[in-house]
Amino acid sequence: MADRTTLGPIRGAAAAAPGLRSDAPTAVPPPPRQRSDRVRQAAIADTTCSATTIRNRRDEWTRLGVFAQFTQIGLQSYDRIVELVLDQIAIDGSITKAPGGGEDAGGSPVDRGKQGLKRSGMTDSYGIPSAGSWPEQTATTALLAPILDLLHDLGPLPDDITVHLDAGYASDRTRAELSARKLHGRIARKGKKTPIQASQRWHVERTRAWQNAFHGLARCYERRATVIDAFFDLADTIITVRSLIRGAWTTHRWDDRPNRHP
Repeated sequence: MADRTTLGPIRGAAAAAPGLRSDAPTAVPPPPRQRSDRVRQAAIADTTCSATTIRNRRDEWTRLGVFAQFTQIGLQSYDRIVELVLDQIAIDGSITKAPGGGEDAGGSPVDRGKQGLKRSGMTDSYGIPSAGSWPEQTATTALLAPILDLLHDLGPLPDDITVHLDAGYASDRTRAELSARKLHGRIARKGKKTPIQASQRWHVERTRAWQNAFHGLARCYERRATVIDAFFDLADTIITVRSLIRGAWTTHRWDDRPNRHP
């Protein structure tokens, strides 16, 4: 009697099909395409709230400045309960993809001229986004002065403030802006490799990673600048509230306090 080999359900079917090899490579499905903001809104819409209503509410809240108020309330609450540490701040800029273009989009110098958004932001020594982030398409050093002007909106400031910057800010213009505001600058030197852990810049880099966790910011399909600003404000508010819960967990008690340290 001929030797019969036991085959599994997949290999057995492959062996039974004429002209089909059992060791043929399996086709890998293509990765899912990124969905636009309009498609994502339609995906979360249901019978109680349509996608059109979501967009209308978003635009209405943007006109009223609701998202910017969220950011201010979050910062004030964090400063009152945990306290912002503003004697060591970090400022950094980054460029993200904007396949759909938009009002503030332009050719990205680090992505073969494809559409991108440049954003710049400031954090305290822990990484709390203290001055927001804006999509811009201009020189990095030109974004420094508008952000430094927002320092006074954070309330009383320490007498001695050190600003940590990467090598992209190493210029006489940057030093002049810092000197005019009586701020100390710690700027990385061009051409000299320095681990990010050697300074306080890693806090703002971590905040960038937190912001990019919101996929609508890491790859932005929104075209209007006001809506992009609103999304940044909302993301910064969520980051601040999460940090507030972590910071207040060991010092405060409240009804909905998590049982474990977040």
